[in-house]
Amino acid sequence: MALNYDKLMATSIVDLPHSYRDTETMLYALSVGLGRDPVDPRELPFISEHDGLPMTMPSLATVLVPDMFPPDLGWDYSQVLHAEQRLQLFRPLPPAADLKINKRIVGAYDRGAHGAMVLFEAEGRLAKDDTVLFTLGNTIIARGDGGFGGPSGKGPAPHRVPRREPDLSCELDTRSDQALWYRLNGDRNPLHSDPELARSVGYERPILHGLCTYGVACHAILKTICNYDHTLIAGMDARFSSPVLPGDKIRTDMWQDGDTVSFQCTVAERDTVVLRNGKCTLAT
Repeated sequence: MALNYDKLMATSIVDLPHSYRDTETMLYALSVGLGRDPVDPRELPFISEHDGLPMTMPSLATVLVPDMFPPDLGWDYSQVLHAEQRLQLFRPLPPAADLKINKRIVGAYDRGAHGAMVLFEAEGRLAKDDTVLFTLGNTIIARGDGGFGGPSGKGPAPHRVPRREPDLSCELDTRSDQALWYRLNGDRNPLHSDPELARSVGYERPILHGLCTYGVACHAILKTICNYDHTLIAGMDARFSSPVLPGDKIRTDMWQDGDTVSFQCTVAERDTVVLRNGKCTLAT
């Protein structure tokens, strides 16, 4: 079944209920690498409730929208790539909440031999009073679904990182089992857990989720720029450019200009940029 432009543009869900608790909040922090040193007083508040409710990673919002990319849109789901992630936070996420989620498709572009580009948006609000917590934007490339007859077009213009040398860098290890941890946040795609499947599509072993790499970048900025003050991050955009293998060391280079932190992530061992066009907005 081919993509249908009119059906895509009519795809939306309003007031989808979703809840998370402090267990999910702490699991997410662990899954993107916090807590490797279990006595680090800067990271313990994100992975422990001993001094009150745990603090929240800003990038937690990316796992709070169920089925962000529905598999039944008529596309070849096995050929779908998550190309870009955008996040805007209007206030720090609470450690537990009952939410109402709105989500919709805001653009679908026919790129012919290069596939289809589909843009999703979602909004998360507190169920008790409709306070808006966050919005998400995602760009998806459906590689096998070009030629469906939709309009041509482009997604949002990418952020350009400065050409000068980075102001700061942070290297963070990933664990060899990190994809197995991260999938417990809700993304059970077997590409991240099934060695045979990973080899069948050209990878030596299961790869790390792109949004886990995104979370590692958030961790690096939180650690290096924000001194672990999670209330300072108000937005974070990036493009996924190459997969990470669990166990890779990720170096996040950062350029700070006022309340904008540009960033780029590289696996130095392979000299491969894995996250590019990064833009983190700091709260003023």
